[in-house]
Amino acid sequence: MAEQMSQSFGAEVDAYDRARPDYPRDAVHWLLGDAHRVADVGAGTGKLSAVIAELGREVIAIEPDDAMRSMCRRRLPDIEVFDGSGEHLPLPDSSVDAVTFGQAWHWVDPQLACAEAARVLRPDGVLALMWNVRDQTVDWVDQLTTVANAQNGEGLALVNPPAFTAPFQRAENQRWSWTRDITPQELVDLMVSRTSVITADSQTRAEIINGVRHLLATHPGTADRQVLQLPYVTTAWKLQP
Repeated sequence: MAEQMSQSFGAEVDAYDRARPDYPRDAVHWLLGDAHRVADVGAGTGKLSAVIAELGREVIAIEPDDAMRSMCRRRLPDIEVFDGSGEHLPLPDSSVDAVTFGQAWHWVDPQLACAEAARVLRPDGVLALMWNVRDQTVDWVDQLTTVANAQNGEGLALVNPPAFTAPFQRAENQRWSWTRDITPQELVDLMVSRTSVITADSQTRAEIINGVRHLLATHPGTADRQVLQLPYVTTAWKLQP
């Protein structure tokens, strides 16, 4: 079931690409350190891959979903994009300086993914995990998550270190708080791009979307706003042997 959900995003690839947030450059720079050649796993439509490339690094995008991979190629024609997953990386041994997972580690088998990352990393390489999590200390954001029935697997990284196994032993964490401007329709698209909505039956899906629209129209923090400030916490984990 988890694998089916993890590969459901392609059904809403356009909504995903329109509405999902980018990653803070400072956070990505901290994660990568001096790493030059980077494998971005679970790359989706290339949100994190694009920032890595903007920082002047060589990036290889790896994504298991056909539709997401196709969008990534269209958005980032200058980078290599391959079919693969955290458990099965299409890379030779000791070939990259960092392996990144943006919004993706909670979908993998951590034992298998750690073994694969260790195989493809060069000595002193880093396994870099990152999540953008909506800041639910803000009331309307908290209610949005409830209305949308949104699974918050990535939110676990805010309270606990992500699961990892040998040979990785050291885990270093940093967080960044920030906001993004988003229109009400983009926020609906954001909810539509969640697995809990994508995999719902048609009636449940309609109820969720209508509930989100009702909240946006009636909550004091969102009503009559043409542009909303959606708060995020980005949490990043740097894992090394």
